[in-house]
Formats: sequence, structure tokens, C-alpha cells
Amino acid sequence: MRWVLAGFLAVILLIIALMGWRGMTSVRRPLMLIPDMDIQPRYDAQAESAFFADGRTMRPTPAGVVAFGGLDYFSDAGSPRKNGDLLAEDDAFYRGKVGKTFVSKAPIEVDLPLLRRGRERFNIHCAVCHGATGFANGITTQYGLMGVPSYHDNRIRTMPDGEIYNTITNGKNTMTAYGHQVAVRDRWAIVAYIRALQRSQNASVNDIPASARAELNQ
Repeated sequence: MRWVLAGFLAVILLIIALMGWRGMTSVRRPLMLIPDMDIQPRYDAQAESAFFADGRTMRPTPAGVVAFGGLDYFSDAGSPRKNGDLLAEDDAFYRGKVGKTFVSKAPIEVDLPLLRRGRERFNIHCAVCHGATGFANGITTQYGLMGVPSYHDNRIRTMPDGEIYNTITNGKNTMTAYGHQVAVRDRWAIVAYIRALQRSQNASVNDIPASARAELNQ
């Protein structure tokens, strides 16, 4: 019985000694019974490399390389399609400006499906601050968010479409950028829907087709 107790105490002391090594740094690779691919012969982004003369793992673009629009990632291998999003060379469509000047009108066909898409994206991303009708009365303003502009202010009503698109893409003041989560075409769809909201609050009887004006008096 005495030897059993001594052995038990020895095991406990061994466990305590092993646990005491936890948290200690070492340049040696730890002993791993099941590595699970935790240690791989690869480079991490922005890491150093002794293999290249400049010490960088991420290699610079070779001189003289010409940008290419590329092929659509989702296209069939037998019928590849060009994907303009890879190169984004159309400044009016992808940046909302030509040179340093914002485009006055959206460089995209505005139709009913686009407006419906814009309303859907607007309600998801914009209405929480700007309100469902664009009067800057979203739910966040009820909890203290200040500085949210109304889309019906004359300043925004006369603002070029490209500038609104640029604000959606890059953000402005307290508004964060949405370019990383809203697709390019969806941003233009939101711009088109904002214009529809503005038109709804500034329309006149002359905007109604003559064939439908008689219904107003019914």
C-alpha cells in the first residue's frame, strides 16, 4: 500500500511539473501527436522570406504587365465570358466619375426591375438610418445618431448621381463605406431608388399621364 501511495504521488508531481511548462516560449517546434496540418510549409501574407533578396514573400508585379479583364468565374468552361468587374476600367460605372467629375446620371439603364432591386437593397442597408422614405428618420436616429441627411434636402436632390454612388461606395462623415458589401450594380440600383423617392415627394400633376389624370377626380 505504501508503494502504491508513493507511485500515486509521483504521478501527481510529474503532472504538476509538466503543467508548469505551459506558457513558456521556445524556438523549438512543439511535440504534436496529431498535427492536423497545423504546421504547413507555406508563406503567410506580408511575412518575411529569406529566399528572396528583398526579404518579402509577396512578390511585386513584373514590369510591363498589362491588366486584363479576365473571364467570368461562374461561366461555363466551354463558353467563357469576360468579367468587367475584375478590371473595372469603366470609371463612370465603377467609380461614378469621369476624371475628377462625378457623372450627372447613372450610367445604367433604369427600369422597373432595377428600381425593385434598389428598393430591396435600400431597405436592407440604408433605411435603418435614412428611413424608409428617405426623411432621415430611421431607427438609429431614435437612439441618438445625429447628422443623418434627408434625401429630400435640395442639396442632395441636385447632387449628381455619381456623387451619391461615391458616398455609398466610400462613405462620408459618420456614414461608413458600403462598397465592400454592396455590389456595383446594386449601388446604382439604390441611387435610382433614391431618385424615385425624391420624385415621389416633388411630383406635380403634370407628371401624371393625361390618360390617368381623370382618375384623380374620382
